[in-house]
Amino acid sequence: MEHNYLLYITGFACAFAITLVTTPFAKKLSIKVGAIDYPRKRGMHNEPVPRMGGVAIVLGFMIAMLVLLPFVPELQSRQFLGFMAGALIIAAAGVLDDIYSIRPKTKLIMQILAALVVIFTGTQINMFNWPVLTHLDIFSGPITLLWIVGVTNAVNLIDGVDGLAAGVCSICSLCLMVLCILSGSPMAVIFTSALAGSCMGFLPRNFSPAEVFMGDTGALFLGYVLSVSSIIGVYKAYTVLSIVIAVLVLALPILDTLFAMLRRFIKGKPIMQADRGHLHHRLIDAGYSQRRAVVVLYGLSAIAGVIAIVIAIQDLWVTLIVLGFLLVMLLMLYVYRNRMNQ
Repeated sequence: MEHNYLLYITGFACAFAITLVTTPFAKKLSIKVGAIDYPRKRGMHNEPVPRMGGVAIVLGFMIAMLVLLPFVPELQSRQFLGFMAGALIIAAAGVLDDIYSIRPKTKLIMQILAALVVIFTGTQINMFNWPVLTHLDIFSGPITLLWIVGVTNAVNLIDGVDGLAAGVCSICSLCLMVLCILSGSPMAVIFTSALAGSCMGFLPRNFSPAEVFMGDTGALFLGYVLSVSSIIGVYKAYTVLSIVIAVLVLALPILDTLFAMLRRFIKGKPIMQADRGHLHHRLIDAGYSQRRAVVVLYGLSAIAGVIAIVIAIQDLWVTLIVLGFLLVMLLMLYVYRNRMNQ
C-alpha cells in the first residue's frame, strides 16, 4: 500500500503546534477549575502544580484528526467514528478525575465503555500467531477490552515523574508509526504520528522541572490511543509474532504495571493502591536525579521499540546488526556508569 507521507508529517506538525500553543491555556484552565496537584508523601515535587495539561494533548490530537479527515478515506469510516467517540469518553473521564478526583470504579467504568464503543465499531484482536496460530473467536471482544483498558491504565501508572509519560509515549508512538508504515495501515500511522506530535508539543513545559502535569486527562488519553493504534496497526497486520511486537513496543508501561500488581499482591495490599515501588521511584531512590532517571527510561523504551521493529522486518542481517549496535551501546553505558560512580 502506498503511503502519503506528507499527510503523516502534516498530522505530526499540526498536533505538535496546537499542543505547544495550547499548553499555557491548559495550565491556566487547570488553575481556574482547581485541578491542582499538591505535594504529597510519594510525590516528586514540593510546590503545587496544575495537573490538567493533558487538555492540550487532547486538543492537539483531535484537531489534527479533523484537519486530515477530508484527505484520508480511512478516517471516514465507522471504525474511526468509534475510535473518536471512545477518545471523547476517555478524555471526559480524565477531566472529571483531575477536577473532582472521581472514584476509581467510576473511572474504570468509563474506560470500559470507551473500549466497548471501539470493539463494537470494528476494532478487535481477532487472532494471535505466537506461539501457535490461535483464532480468538468469542474471546476476541474480552481480550480486546482487556488490552485497551490495561494499556490505558499502564500509561497512567508511569506518569509519576516530570516528562516521563510524555517522553515514553513519544517513543512508543514513533516506533508504532514505523511498524504501521511497514504493515500498510494509514489510519494507524496517522494516529501514531499525531500522538507523537502532541506528546512532543507538551514536553517543553512538562520536562523537569515541570510547570504543568498532563494529569489523568493526558495519561489516560495517551494510553487509549496507543492501545487502539497497536490493534489496528500491529495485531491486524503482523501475522508472525504480533503479540510479541505489540508488547515490546509498549514494554515499559506494561512491565512496570505487571510488576507493580505482583508486588502489591505478594505484600497483601490492594492491587490498585499507589506506592513508591515503580521503576522511576526505584531509580530516584537509588540516587538518580529526576532527569537522569527519565532519560534512562527513555533509553529502555527506545531499545524495546527498536527490537520490535527489527523483529517485524524479519531480516536476519538487519537483526544481527541492530542487536550488535544495541549491545555496544549498553556496554558503553555500563562503563560510563561505573566510571561516574568511582
